[in-house]
Amino acid sequence: MEAITFSSAIPDDVPALSDLLGLLFSSEADFHSDPKKQQRALRMILENSATGRIFVAHSGDRIAGMVNLLFLISTAEGGKVLLLEDFIVHPDFRKHGLGTLLLRHVITFARQEKFSRITLLTDKHNASAQGLYLRQGFSPSNMIPLRLHLS
Repeated sequence: MEAITFSSAIPDDVPALSDLLGLLFSSEADFHSDPKKQQRALRMILENSATGRIFVAHSGDRIAGMVNLLFLISTAEGGKVLLLEDFIVHPDFRKHGLGTLLLRHVITFARQEKFSRITLLTDKHNASAQGLYLRQGFSPSNMIPLRLHLS
């Protein structure tokens, strides 16, 4: 594996990021891939830096992984918090520690930008992802997700 570098996503990354989201959603029971929707949402985030940030992990000229962070204000925390919306490492780059490096990059960013909490949802059957998050200091919450789909 070539050296890994991290950067903020750019509009030219959208097709590759959409492909990664397709892989992610194929492994999650609650979601399905719709490249047009995913590309539209990715562009919305990239076009409005107040909405969030997408980080990509590069190995040479390939995007090896991505993480999508959304910025929120929490009344419980009294300030800025992050929602870690999407996190995926391409299968070709798994089992080399890239997920850990990417997650640490997110945590470092959050601390530097003075976010007070990172929240994420993970598929309840994805023990590998849960293990990664727990090893990096995340802990289970007493809160449970509920959804109301409007479209």
